[in-house]
Amino acid sequence: MPPMNSLIVAAAQMNSAVGMIGENISKTLRVIHSASERNVRLIVFPELSLTGYDLPQLAHSDRWFSPEDDRLDALQDICAQLNVTAVVGAPVLMAGRRYLASLAIGPDRAIGVAPKTHLHGDEINYFESGTGPTMMSIDAWRVALAVCVDTAWPSHAITAAENGADLYAASVLYTDGEQRKLDVRMAARAVDHRMYSLAANTGGHPLGQRSAGGSAVWAPDGTCISRATTTDDELVIVNLAPRL
Repeated sequence: MPPMNSLIVAAAQMNSAVGMIGENISKTLRVIHSASERNVRLIVFPELSLTGYDLPQLAHSDRWFSPEDDRLDALQDICAQLNVTAVVGAPVLMAGRRYLASLAIGPDRAIGVAPKTHLHGDEINYFESGTGPTMMSIDAWRVALAVCVDTAWPSHAITAAENGADLYAASVLYTDGEQRKLDVRMAARAVDHRMYSLAANTGGHPLGQRSAGGSAVWAPDGTCISRATTTDDELVIVNLAPRL
């Protein structure tokens, strides 16, 4: 049954400094605090937001996280203190397997791991694939998590919808020239399954290119409700109404 209550969500468009994990975590904490002042309950960050997107850096063991990593303590603390769920991006080493993943940190301090299902390019040399969208519940809303190219595969969103998703939330990295691709994919995922969709894109100059910006939230009819107006750090906050 669809939720009867509204849910305030945020897409955090953020520029992460490659390899500067402490700096990126500090910025993440500031963004979470800012979002909570506007009553946000779920905030989604870009792909690999804690490390920055740079695959060669993964040769360094300290670039990898586990759900038990004490570097996540401050994020757990703030989510518990402010009663929010934050979805951050990180390379994850878990049970001997390496994933390009989102980490969903809840107000109960629990950390869920959502591996990327569809790897792209050189990612196959560093990571294993996940098995499909990871689901979580926030205030009776069912949320499916996706990572970047997952959104290009209709089957990924189909599985999310079959699992009752009310919101399809993606952590992504799109660069300049890919704005239309991002919009079309996320609008299609929404309208195909009559669910909301959200994309949090990397800001700044990822991979030596300018970000496409475009972090946004789309309605179940595929229209864009709100979109970032810059290609730099920006919070897109939307109050999602229950689906009829």
